[in-house]
Amino acid sequence: MSLAYVRRGGGPPLVLVHGIGSQWQMWEPVLDRLAREREVIAVDLPGFGDSAPLRGAPSVEALAQSVADLMGELGIERPHAAGNSLGGGVALELGRRGDARSVCVLSPAGFGTMREGSWARMLLLSSRRAARRFDRHAELVVGGPVRRTLAWWHLAGRPWRIPADEAAGALHNLARSPGFETTLDALREHRFGGHTYEVPVTVAWGERDRLLIYGRQSARARRLLPDARHVTLEGCGHVPTWDDPDQVARVLLEASAEPAGGGGGLRGAARAAPA
Repeated sequence: MSLAYVRRGGGPPLVLVHGIGSQWQMWEPVLDRLAREREVIAVDLPGFGDSAPLRGAPSVEALAQSVADLMGELGIERPHAAGNSLGGGVALELGRRGDARSVCVLSPAGFGTMREGSWARMLLLSSRRAARRFDRHAELVVGGPVRRTLAWWHLAGRPWRIPADEAAGALHNLARSPGFETTLDALREHRFGGHTYEVPVTVAWGERDRLLIYGRQSARARRLLPDARHVTLEGCGHVPTWDDPDQVARVLLEASAEPAGGGGGLRGAARAAPA
């Protein structure tokens, strides 16, 4: 199946993958910054945005295959891959399979306990119900900074900074995503498998992440990915692109930097760095 996407810029290719209930527009705050140095392809995962749902179960592996298939359709071989939340799990899978030349994940799924997963699932389901209830009045619901803070406190570190039109668009998308429930169910048992990587991996976590809790899950990621570069996104929440676009863009560009002369081979994992 073909996915909806937006493509901008020039340079080494970088595919961006959003989280559950989101769409490619979550990357809008950083797209122009990235496009100055990268050919950026931001996708809508199956069942979200303008992409049709998968026919089978939308596991992380199946979602990664759909992104790899799109890259094949576009003639892009082994792009750099970056993802947020569920998209982080997808990017890690692309790296494990050898379909990405580097991986950068922002608060990736797969590092929580069952109890932490229940917390995240409860928040996501509550957000989905609220979005569907207020879909017709989204512009009013998120029309002021206080209202945006109440609506997005669990996803953004500084929710009042989200532009009103982007907040309304995100609310509409969350309400209308046909793949939400089936994807959330497929993620119930998803856990990072402790894989080793032959490409550089960067793990960045928002210090104000209240969905996939920063202190606990980032520490687990450090233990399970000891050869990765680990970064703390200061002042950022679970979806960090609205909180600090410059900081997020800098991390993505550093993670996808290629050696002089290009080539894009990038073998060998990056060493861990202090947050």
